[in-house]
Amino acid sequence: MVKSSFGIVLGSLSFDRELSTPLHRQLYTQLREVILKGRLPAGTRLPASRTLAAETGLSRNTVVEAFEQLLAEGYVESRVGSGTRVAAVTPDDFLQAGQGKAEAPTSRAAGALSERGKVLATARPLYRSSFDAVTSEGQPFAAGLPAMDRFPWTLWRRLMSRRMRNPDRGLLHYGDPQGHPPLRQAIAGYVSTARGVRVTPDQVIVLSGSQQALDLAARLLLDPGDPVWVEDPCYPGARGALAGAGARIVPVGIDAEGLDVSEGRRIAPDARLAFVTPSHQYPLGVTMTLARRLSLMEWARESGAWIIEDDYDSEYRFSGRPVPAMQGLDTDGRVIYLGSFSKVLFPSIRIGYMIAPDDLTDAFVAARALTDGHSPTLTQAVLADFIDGGHFSGHLRRMRTLYAERQTRLLAAARSLLPEGCRLEPTESGMHLMCWLPPGADDRAISDAARKTGITATPLSALTLTHSYGPALTLGFASTDGVIMRDGLKRLASVIRTTAGASPALQADDQPGGISDI
Repeated sequence: MVKSSFGIVLGSLSFDRELSTPLHRQLYTQLREVILKGRLPAGTRLPASRTLAAETGLSRNTVVEAFEQLLAEGYVESRVGSGTRVAAVTPDDFLQAGQGKAEAPTSRAAGALSERGKVLATARPLYRSSFDAVTSEGQPFAAGLPAMDRFPWTLWRRLMSRRMRNPDRGLLHYGDPQGHPPLRQAIAGYVSTARGVRVTPDQVIVLSGSQQALDLAARLLLDPGDPVWVEDPCYPGARGALAGAGARIVPVGIDAEGLDVSEGRRIAPDARLAFVTPSHQYPLGVTMTLARRLSLMEWARESGAWIIEDDYDSEYRFSGRPVPAMQGLDTDGRVIYLGSFSKVLFPSIRIGYMIAPDDLTDAFVAARALTDGHSPTLTQAVLADFIDGGHFSGHLRRMRTLYAERQTRLLAAARSLLPEGCRLEPTESGMHLMCWLPPGADDRAISDAARKTGITATPLSALTLTHSYGPALTLGFASTDGVIMRDGLKRLASVIRTTAGASPALQADDQPGGISDI
């Protein structure tokens, strides 16, 4: 019999092979339910897949599929050497996030959520830490935050005031769900010139950030149970949107050339969609090679699948020629391109965009109209003025220079301040670096301890599902400079020594991992 507290649950599991619901889904649903009800407390170790298969009479593949879905949705976590356990932060905790203990949801409220609603509710903590990271001025190393102290606020106010002095009545009415036409024209011109995207203004859909684009794509293109390739490690927001649509998450590894297309073909050749960040993989920073891009598009063409290309921070390339977007290579209309102004201007602008294939544009616009109508038209008009006036391209040039300098300073300071055995890898583009820790270090424990000192450093293991790359932290440098950067590194160094200093992992003979070692 299965040991540990899981044995108490085993007798309650039942399966009906006559149902249309696949067996792996039945197992997944029942395990999730007992986790939600607290019958499997946080930290409970689940039996090995072979053991559970033998105990339940299911095939091992069925058990593995159920475990992978629980893992993808955050109900369980897996670490090399310690097996699969119920997540340290349970779904019950997820549902209470931000509400306070006195306002914990009743069982009736929890039961009112749909299957999709439960998944979306449990994804909220992925964003809570991002909100916390920016509530205090001077909090270092939060990834994805631009240098808002260097944004041309005076110019922006002037453009806004000009629009407000003599407002166009059309900007005060309900707007076009596809976006303000002058802004769509400006975006099309920019991505065509700067990113090599094949586009007309009619393909541009202005949205409230790339997260809305992900949500729309997931709902329009996926049915519950459809397999979807996601990079492993992956941006949690993408994984949450896809899982929330009922997709079966298929983690595909990253190597020095980017997404391992051959692995994806092997484990899920019939996947409906692939989510990738080819220009600057989040978080590892790898640029997908041309050979891999062509291989990925060949698979999409053969299988009738879609590719979502999230070009989230490609504007910031510090050396060499800019790498064109993969969408520019697509001759079959299988790539959906996403971009955002949140990381290049300021997060609260809440304007992003999708470049949709011609035959999908009308469907996406109709769906967008049903969700929130349109993005604020006045802000879109000001942004169009900002781009058309040449201010956007000028701001990008200044930020490239600034971020290159800040990366150089971070690398130099890290060499002198971080403990021996820690290594930062420089990047040719982007807004963050990977800080690789010595083998055996617990990146989650270090991240948790660092957060208590006011430092945001996301652990790589929290972004990873089934693959292993060694312990590491993401350190954003775009919004961090000067005294704040050095002070943050000193505090982080102290945390690393205190949290892992007694571990053999911090001996001088050990070498940290890295993407180059994959």
